[in-house]
Amino acid sequence: LTAQPDFATFCISCVQGEQCVELKSLKMYLWSFRDEGAFHEKVTNQIADDIIAAIKPRRLRVEGDFAVRGGIGTVIVVEHEAS
Repeated sequence: LTAQPDFATFCISCVQGEQCVELKSLKMYLWSFRDEGAFHEKVTNQIADDIIAAIKPRRLRVEGDFAVRGGIGTVIVVEHEAS
C-alpha cells in the first residue's frame, strides 16, 4: 500500500441465473474502489465475491488487468462455477 494510484481494466463474464446486475449499479460499485487502498488480488476477489452473493451466477469470471507500475504488470483472474 504505497498510496500511489493504480489503474485497472476489469473484464467480467458471467452466465446468469435468475438475476442480473444493472450496468449503472455495477459502474457505481466499481467506482467505490477508487479511493480504497487494497492489494490487486483482494480487489478482484472482492468483486467476484460480491457479484456471486448478489446474483448467484451459474458461472463467473472476473479478470483484473492492472497497469504496469515499477516495471511489473498484474493480471488477476477469479473463476467461479456453481455446483
